[in-house]
Amino acid sequence: MKIICVGRNYANHIEELKNERPSEPVVFMKPDSAVLLKQHPFVIPEFSEDVHHEVEIIVKINKVGKYIEPKFAHKYYDDISVGIDFTARDLQSKLKEKGLPWEKAKAFDGSAVIGDFLPKTDFVSMENLNFELKTNGETVQKGNSGMMLWKIDELISHVSQFFTLKIGDIIFTGTPAGVSAVKPNDVLEGFLEDKKLFRIQVK
Repeated sequence: MKIICVGRNYANHIEELKNERPSEPVVFMKPDSAVLLKQHPFVIPEFSEDVHHEVEIIVKINKVGKYIEPKFAHKYYDDISVGIDFTARDLQSKLKEKGLPWEKAKAFDGSAVIGDFLPKTDFVSMENLNFELKTNGETVQKGNSGMMLWKIDELISHVSQFFTLKIGDIIFTGTPAGVSAVKPNDVLEGFLEDKKLFRIQVK
């Protein structure tokens, strides 16, 4: 499986990081080794002193697809969840300054938290999903899928123009404002419509 991630998909997060608003989705990849194993803590890597949490709605692809039209994209996933795209912000800034790829800052081991999946039929609309991240019991990020610049079906269609989607692939759909550094002993909990789908500890 591969992890396809979308950056700059919420206007408030773009403003937060003072990034340029893109004209099409910003796409990058994480390898399967980036997945944080269940029941494992997230260990802050030794090469960063500023790792940020980025909570996101994620979808799991259920069949092979290429050049998917937006109107058919809903047929390519049944399950959704929330996850974290951990980002070594200090390293990412250095790489961006040099015009280099982000992978070292975004795709390192354990950088992708994948919550428990729920059937999308549990929800009324994919375009009105509330989600949030709590750190030590306090809400630090909160978003709604209706705030996405590109909706889930549009993202599936877009990335399928470049990559063949396969069963089990995961798409991270972007993060809202509120990203901040994690610290040892933090407890992070991810919620989708008040359903807690992951709980991890930082070390």
